[in-house]
Amino acid sequence: MSVHDFSVETIQGETINLKEYEGKVLLIVNTASKCGFTPQFEGLQKLYKTYHDKGFEVLGFPCNQFRNQDPGSNQEIEDFCQLNYGVTFPMFQKIDVNGPNAHPLYKYLTSEAKGFLTKEIKWNFTKFLIDQDGNVIKRFPPQTTPDKIQKEIENQLKTR
Repeated sequence: MSVHDFSVETIQGETINLKEYEGKVLLIVNTASKCGFTPQFEGLQKLYKTYHDKGFEVLGFPCNQFRNQDPGSNQEIEDFCQLNYGVTFPMFQKIDVNGPNAHPLYKYLTSEAKGFLTKEIKWNFTKFLIDQDGNVIKRFPPQTTPDKIQKEIENQLKTR
């Protein structure tokens, strides 16, 4: 099993299979529009812009499970990200990342890379680095800013 075995819905409602990202390094992030970490959108976009042509993708999954920090509709979230941070990387439908209604992708991610003390996602902007074969390489806590992940992304891109 790998990340490539899951299907997700884009923020516009189109279902895609993550197999489409086979051969690419991914950074999967649960996001929120009204969070102290929301400015990380800027750094995520910068990573995306820098490495996209080299086989890198950022995949953003809005989540409203942490203090109601992403209450808007998918359209409102998309507009916010584009208007305020110039986000051009793929964004997906709002999902749950914890609990009984957690998206199957997040159930898989958290089983493959547990956090500190627990496998549950503790907050917005938890990041998962995925290799070209869909394997979870590493989990980063919300306070790890995108620029601190840059070297690890470069290392993954060099493996092919």
